[in-house]
Parts: sequence; C-alpha cells; structure tokens
Amino acid sequence: MARERKFSTGDLFQVVERLLLEHGYDGLNFGLLAEELHISRGALYKYYENKEDLVLEYMIHKMHKFFDDIKQIKEYKSFQEQFDFLFDVMFQYATIVQLLARAHENPQTKKDQIAKNKKIMDEYHLEIYGHLEDFIELGKQEGVLKKDIPDKVMLAMIFQTVIMPNHFGVPEEEWVRFIKEILSNGMFVHPN
Repeated sequence: MARERKFSTGDLFQVVERLLLEHGYDGLNFGLLAEELHISRGALYKYYENKEDLVLEYMIHKMHKFFDDIKQIKEYKSFQEQFDFLFDVMFQYATIVQLLARAHENPQTKKDQIAKNKKIMDEYHLEIYGHLEDFIELGKQEGVLKKDIPDKVMLAMIFQTVIMPNHFGVPEEEWVRFIKEILSNGMFVHPN
C-alpha cells in the first residue's frame, strides 16, 4: 500500500513560487523544498523526477490560472476597459510572466513528461496571444492604436513592460500607473 503525501500540491506550489522568487531557478533544489515543507527529499522524488519536472508542473498550474483570468477580457467592451483589465491581471501574475520569460532558458531534455509539459506551456502561450490579438484589433478599430505597428510588436512591448524589473523600488501602484501611462501616451512631451 502506497504511503500518502505529507504535503498538498497547493502547499508545494506556494513554496516553489516563494523559493523561485527568493533564490531563482538555479538556487531552487529539493533539499531546500523538503526543509521548507518539513518532509524528506525522498518524498518529493516520489512525485517528481527532478527539479525541472516540478517547476514545469508548477508553471503549467499558474499558466492555467492566468489563462482563465485573461479570457475574461472579452467581458469588457471598450479598448480602455480591456487595457485596464489586462494590466491588472498581468501585474497580478507578474511573477509567472517573469518565470515564463525565463522558461526557455533552461536546458532542453528529451524526457517524455517534461517535453509534454513544455508543449502544454507553448500552447497556453499561443492561446493567450490569440486573446490579446483580439484586444489589439479592438484598439485599432477604435482608432486608439496605430494601425501601422504590427500586433506582435505591440504584444511584445506589453509583455516586456510587465517583466521589466523595478530596481528602484517604486511602489507597485505607481509603477503600474507609470507603465500604463508610457504605453498609452509615450514618454515624450509633444508641444501643441
């Protein structure tokens, strides 16, 4: 008879997220996780073959939640409402967006489950871009966004601003407001 888990997936993912933010991908290890969860390293190895497998499963979990929230953008009718909603959600999930940006930096492996998880991540990524392309199209239709700038450039700019580190410690509310302002109106003063 198999022994039961001494930790929940929710508890595990909460600790994984905190340790990734504190120590980065390279600093995360099963010893540190086990210590934080008050379990043996062996307990983790029963469920996850290695760190990459665990982190990818965590990221898929977070990506799924992010994707569910992003889909709600369709509930907002105007571009400005969608813009405000999008930034609220993206900054709520800023850590996952930052981790996703680094996901492809990890060494590739041929193990079936890890390859499958990476494929799932790529599919979520494409679906999110699909929802956001509709957002960009709405902005162009309303005459808010320039039609001559390719959608992918605008989407890349939005994602890059979210993952941009706040090295100067600007309070988060101000940081988000300034980023939205720069994206909406630019940073140059235009004389009338």
